[in-house]
Amino acid sequence: MPVLFPAIDLKGGECVRLKLGDMAQATVYNEDPAAQAAAFQAAGFRHLHVVDLDGAFAGAAVNGAAVEAILKAVGGAMRVQLGGGIRTMADVERWLDLGLARVILGTVAVRDPDLVRAAAKRFPGRVAVGIDARGGRVAVEGWAESSDLTATDLALRFADAGVAAIIYTDIDRDGILAGVNWDATIALAKAVPIPVIASGGLASLADIERLAAPDAAILEGAISGRALYDGRVDPAAALRLLGAA
Repeated sequence: MPVLFPAIDLKGGECVRLKLGDMAQATVYNEDPAAQAAAFQAAGFRHLHVVDLDGAFAGAAVNGAAVEAILKAVGGAMRVQLGGGIRTMADVERWLDLGLARVILGTVAVRDPDLVRAAAKRFPGRVAVGIDARGGRVAVEGWAESSDLTATDLALRFADAGVAAIIYTDIDRDGILAGVNWDATIALAKAVPIPVIASGGLASLADIERLAAPDAAILEGAISGRALYDGRVDPAAALRLLGAA
């Protein structure tokens, strides 16, 4: 059964959510990301999706202290994955050594696919690829730039690389509670031999019910941000639907 990943997006050391990937449209939900992670853990979640938004733009870790505080707060009880600003093998090694379950490589998957392959080989099961698409085309550098690649084109480049998962974000739906783009996400999962995680737009328990449907079993799971923070998705109800509680 697919799993639900609550999301913590970091900007200026705080837990925020963006609208349509726009850094100027950030809502602060918690000034203490570590406390937010502990709250998700207490609610019954066993997975956590973290993004260093500032790092994604800067090309290097910016909210590292907040990430380390999150890891300390959950004490290994949650499988934490991190994306944003991870661009070198040294970055990958450092974060995995600090206790992350896996790192997510996004921009570098377009700019330096050989690094992704090398990291996936060196750290089996612990390297994921983040594919963020706007209008069907892959966006990079914190979603600030678009490429000519489709999400499927990019995913297929890593079909034999040993990548642990693909986090597929539909930027056009991110943070606006429009519902997950299930058709595109499931189509991607069918096109590649890599587990896919849906991201962007999850709005209500209806999306959780959709995630629990038979044809979505091909997915590893889905990420939820604003819907959890706004109370549109009840954690206990969501976990029950997914057979996790």
